[in-house]
Amino acid sequence: QMPGTARHDREMAIQAKRNLSKTTDPVERLRLQCLARGSAGIKGLGRVFRIMDDDNSRTLDFKEFVKGLNDYAMMIDKEEAQEIFRIFDKDGSGTIDFDEFLVTLRPPMSNARKEIIMQAFRKLDKTGDGVITIEDLRGVYNAKHHPKYQNGDWTEDDVFRAFLDNFDSPYDKDGKVTTEEFMNYYAGVSASIDTDVYFIVMMKNAWKL
Repeated sequence: QMPGTARHDREMAIQAKRNLSKTTDPVERLRLQCLARGSAGIKGLGRVFRIMDDDNSRTLDFKEFVKGLNDYAMMIDKEEAQEIFRIFDKDGSGTIDFDEFLVTLRPPMSNARKEIIMQAFRKLDKTGDGVITIEDLRGVYNAKHHPKYQNGDWTEDDVFRAFLDNFDSPYDKDGKVTTEEFMNYYAGVSASIDTDVYFIVMMKNAWKL
């Protein structure tokens, strides 16, 4: 677990639940419902949509959209779902592009925050192929301090794998973390941190940037 993230994650989930009662904007309500599940909440919804996208079109019609929200146990009525769908179906084609949907759902971040997140990503992605794997972590992330490694429960690879699982899509843990997944995760963490300065300091300390 990255220093501080578990705490931020809890704070953010609590804050999201609190803000839910205050907002009437349907997209914001959906975003907060996802964030109430922690930093990986938005990614989880993406995963549900991906499973439903049988024909690999990366688009959803309204029926699939509603089914996805229900499968993910989002508390949302049909009118609200229709309103959200209309917002994303910009060209009125009756389908929405779910990559675009997930990017819009992600809490907005300043360029300064995106830049520091990418710095951390590049530091971890030793091979520079745009994906972080166990191999990448070997020289960068020290497993020796992990309590489960110290008491012999876990190997070094187990520690790395658990570390990657933090950033990986919750239902699709493949031991590889893409730029998109890393960004999504930190968009969640970022939502609980008010100032860019504090976010950047936290990232610099956590990743020794």
